[in-house]
Amino acid sequence: MEYTQLGRTGLKVSRLVLGTMNFGPQTNETDSHAIMDAALDAGLNFFDTANVYGWGENKGRTEEILGSWFARGGGRRDKVVLATKVYGNMGSDGPVWPNDDKLSAVNIRRAVDASLKRLGTDHIDLYQFHHVDRATPWDEIWQAMDVLVQQGKILYVGSSNFAGWNIAQANEAARRRSSLGLVSEQCLFNLAERRAEMEVIPAAQEYGLGVIAWSPLHGGLLGGVLKKEATQGRRASGRAADALKDAKTREQIQAYEDLLDKHGLKPGEVALAWLLTRPGVTGPIVGPRTVEQLSSALRAVELELPDEVLTGLDEIFPGPGPSPEAFAW
Repeated sequence: MEYTQLGRTGLKVSRLVLGTMNFGPQTNETDSHAIMDAALDAGLNFFDTANVYGWGENKGRTEEILGSWFARGGGRRDKVVLATKVYGNMGSDGPVWPNDDKLSAVNIRRAVDASLKRLGTDHIDLYQFHHVDRATPWDEIWQAMDVLVQQGKILYVGSSNFAGWNIAQANEAARRRSSLGLVSEQCLFNLAERRAEMEVIPAAQEYGLGVIAWSPLHGGLLGGVLKKEATQGRRASGRAADALKDAKTREQIQAYEDLLDKHGLKPGEVALAWLLTRPGVTGPIVGPRTVEQLSSALRAVELELPDEVLTGLDEIFPGPGPSPEAFAW
């Protein structure tokens, strides 16, 4: 496993991030534990979750699964850089109570304590804002986070799904308070969705944030979906199925799979390996449902993409380019 520092911090994390969103809804507790054991055995030390994972009436279930795994001992908690998130509503499934979500100081305080209890730990290494809160001033947010740092409940703060200007706004506010500010941004970024290159990733680089890419296979679209459809009768679903309704997208994916087939490469592994070549990217989040899927993802770290393949990928999936040139002269 390769490691890198998370943004401008001294914290060393693996180049792949274990995403746990499937733990509970699609993968049972026993199999989830097996995946985490396999990840740790492979040297993958960066685990990502969120308080809302488990979804619906099972919100919080994913954090509980991580907590039961940590409780098995063997140094599991000490070896893991643990990241979770705050923002989503964690109240009952009835009417939304006013302060059960977003980034008020009240909700942040309640949410972190609830996550710590579910996770069975005394601290969270990276506490991430799951979305920007347009109604809460940054001075209030940073005051709440500074208290949590002082209490030892969290060590670092990150963002997710922020615009470039949100990153700038957040870190300028932190700078005025002499706080460390955001150290990471978790954004949607993959070969088929490169808009983050316009402003989000440049802002992250300017402010010293590590970039964590979510949905690196774009909902399975970049995982060999057309070949699976033709040879196994496995039709795409969700985001991939919606994307393939567009003729241009289907043509792109066919060209992508043809290019990789020519070089004897597996689409899913290439999509991950490509992200590891991108400037500013700490690592992509992989969300395996099985140990076998994790093994495939791990091979991407050692995969060296030839220049001919990298050039071909850029031709098939051209990025938007930086702003403002992307939309102005």
